[in-house]
Amino acid sequence: MQERLQKIIARAGIASRRHAELLIASGQVRVNGRVVKELGTKADASKDRIEAAGKVVEANAGRRVYMVLNKPPEVVSAMADPEGRKTLRNCLRGLPERVFPVGNLEYAASGLVFLTNDGDLAAEMLDKWAQLEQVYQVKVKGMLTLVDLERLGKEIGVKMQTVRQPDATRGRAANYWYEVRMRDSKKEELRRVLFKEKHPLEKLKRIGLGPLTLEGIPRGRYRLIEQKEAEKLRRIEKGREGKEKTKL
Repeated sequence: MQERLQKIIARAGIASRRHAELLIASGQVRVNGRVVKELGTKADASKDRIEAAGKVVEANAGRRVYMVLNKPPEVVSAMADPEGRKTLRNCLRGLPERVFPVGNLEYAASGLVFLTNDGDLAAEMLDKWAQLEQVYQVKVKGMLTLVDLERLGKEIGVKMQTVRQPDATRGRAANYWYEVRMRDSKKEELRRVLFKEKHPLEKLKRIGLGPLTLEGIPRGRYRLIEQKEAEKLRRIEKGREGKEKTKL
């Protein structure tokens, strides 16, 4: 059956559909030995030899995999890095399937990263990424009062609360942790406002993404999501992610 190349590549778990389009446009996809750069090109995975980024696309992709990883800081949210830095692949030893991350988490940040080889689901999630609620724990310089949290939350359009107080033995030099619920588009605004208020953000950890949480997953480890959790992920892109939380 003839299908668009980006859909075939995504289904094989080589890249998300959006990334597959970039591979096509940059000349990294071949069909029967011929370089293809047109996004509308179709092929038949059962008959044509398709290569993407140097990898052969298998006609019958393996099982669908959905997983949550607790990314350590100073790890690139990708499966490869041209600068030679540590990537998510370093945390996935022993996993036979090829997976890719959905969305991004900054190099210095830690916490929840969702990975899959389901290109269709990944594309649907990315299309509505800006509307997906994310939960972060943030460490800032100094202390924000309850009045500060309410005022800044209203200014930025996020929900903020204290989650962890520092060791009292450290005195006034100790810094506090806060929980922030926000959309991805608010992250840079949060950074800017905290810097302006002389409480610059020092550490950032994502602990929630739609219905997913990090609960029970040690740093640098991952947990596979069963089929029933995958169905909850599909409901995210239908706008129902706020109805229930999946504790992993």
